[in-house]
Amino acid sequence: MRLSLSDFDFDLPAELIAQQPAQKRDQARLMVVLRKSGRIEHARFAEIGEWLPPASLLVVNDARVVPVRLLGHKESGGRVEAVILEPPGSEAGPGAYELDALVKARRLRPGARLDFEAGVSAEVLKRGEFGRARLGFNFPEPPARVFEAVGLMPLPPYIKREGGSEADAALDRERYQTVYARSFGAVAAPTAGLHFTPELLEALRNQGHETAALTLLVGYGTFAPVREEDPTRHRLEAERMALDADTAGRVNRAQAAGRKVVAVGTTGVRSLEFAAGLGLPLRPYEGWCDLFIHPGFEFRVVDHMVTNFHLPKSSLLMLVAAFAGLELIREAYQTAVAEGYRFFSYGDAMLIL
Repeated sequence: MRLSLSDFDFDLPAELIAQQPAQKRDQARLMVVLRKSGRIEHARFAEIGEWLPPASLLVVNDARVVPVRLLGHKESGGRVEAVILEPPGSEAGPGAYELDALVKARRLRPGARLDFEAGVSAEVLKRGEFGRARLGFNFPEPPARVFEAVGLMPLPPYIKREGGSEADAALDRERYQTVYARSFGAVAAPTAGLHFTPELLEALRNQGHETAALTLLVGYGTFAPVREEDPTRHRLEAERMALDADTAGRVNRAQAAGRKVVAVGTTGVRSLEFAAGLGLPLRPYEGWCDLFIHPGFEFRVVDHMVTNFHLPKSSLLMLVAAFAGLELIREAYQTAVAEGYRFFSYGDAMLIL
């Protein structure tokens, strides 16, 4: 199948881009897409258990988002914003670090000094393309402590928080994080999981469904724009991944018993299919994942998936199209626009069966 970037484009009214999360996580809308029949149904996320096959295994990504968006100023006084793309680990101590960042500032040159809150300073070591820069930081305290004290959540640019209030910042700290987030180090949320509440997870277990967790520390690569006209030439930046023996065993047992494996989010899909590429049955793995899934990919583990509605021309939309079929996903997205679904990170969800 010959693909072009325009195959994954669509028109989206700006008012459908969710700027705030649903009042309650599981009250987001849920579009149910049935691949065999091509039927599209509408529900609430809280009803997801009624649509899942009996005794499904839901695999979630427990990555924890770090508030790595730092605000500061240049020596000249001009404002600067830096989003750290790969924060030091939770155990890292104070000291000097060279870190890649997305930087918003005017006339930023190598050698410039940047000052942030909490006594943190950085020097611009190298400028890159598309707003990227290599910064030399000096952290007077452990970086994780600094981020928690003064950092803001690294919301995507389509969520506008210009001059945002403290109430908005506090809301984002809570809601741009899954309720099961544990593994420190992500710079973006695995957003399909944002809809789950502790009560809904308990209800699913009471219905006979099972949950298991893996980790993919979501980085800039997941959301980086695809700029190749032939999208198959796009390369994803590698992200840290961990699949432990418990989750690998649960997936293997579910497959052996004929139970369905449901990946929560595109990051869950990529992680499971990357591990499958190393051999079946699944084995524990800890390392890097750079799997780019686009139409033509053969899925070996994931039977169904939960996902949000994604940006036009994005690698995430390409993964969903690979899973459900490009024509069906086009129809689903046209329906979502017509029905007023909310899009992107804080938006509504889709269950692909």
